[in-house]
Amino acid sequence: MRSSVEIHTLATGESRVVWQTDKLVEAPNWSPDGQSLVFNGDGLLYRLSVSGGEPATIDTGFAARCNNDHGISPDGKTIAITDKTEFGISTIYTLPAEGGTPTLITQNRPSYWHGWSPDGKTLTYCGIRNQVFDIYTIGVRGGDETRLTFGEGRNDGPDFSADGQWVYFNSSRTGRMQIWRVRPDGTEVQRVTNSDYGDWFPHPSPDGRNLLVISYDGDVFDHPRDLTVRLRLMDPDGGNARILFELFGGQGTINVPNWSPDGTAFAFVRYEPESS
Repeated sequence: MRSSVEIHTLATGESRVVWQTDKLVEAPNWSPDGQSLVFNGDGLLYRLSVSGGEPATIDTGFAARCNNDHGISPDGKTIAITDKTEFGISTIYTLPAEGGTPTLITQNRPSYWHGWSPDGKTLTYCGIRNQVFDIYTIGVRGGDETRLTFGEGRNDGPDFSADGQWVYFNSSRTGRMQIWRVRPDGTEVQRVTNSDYGDWFPHPSPDGRNLLVISYDGDVFDHPRDLTVRLRLMDPDGGNARILFELFGGQGTINVPNWSPDGTAFAFVRYEPESS
């Protein structure tokens, strides 16, 4: 077993295996109807029932180099993907949730999708412009991008709060990677975590009660795969932070929005070391 797609339920504190494979798969989303998970592997996207079974390939047209930055719109009709096929560099597209031809969204690249606004009208993403990592938003049909951060360290992993009032992200602006949040118009930047860990990929729960992050050892700057990490839960303002569990994971474990629609559970990927 290389990858184990699992679901963790907050009320019981237990995780159950949904599907396992000897291949590398990453970044499960949970569909708004609660019935399925979407994840990536080998450059493609797959849909898997939350009750298990075998995953089905999602038709992504020409996009055959999808990475782990993808997600389902709030109404369940559209998937945003990040793919390298057309330009050789990460670019954001959207396509019908059942599969189809991708529509180009970002003219500027590289761009890495990370979140939908609750009303489905706006995408948020990490953009690298002149080697500077910052947080951007753009309309769901494309157009001009809006820059929310301005080169204060490396900024990545944005996701909208359930009420649309905040964009959460991780930033190294104070040295170690921590969680921050900013208003969608770029104002009122606030620090959320002040921990000894390297905190990445904040995901606010759909019920507005919790914030889930993945935490590396403090001396790990990036978000590599195949390390012992922690999944930590906290209040939206960073209070009452606690470790839910440790696992062998990292890159690909919870890169993108992964909560169940009711906020009572979340999906993640656990890894085992590759065979030597």
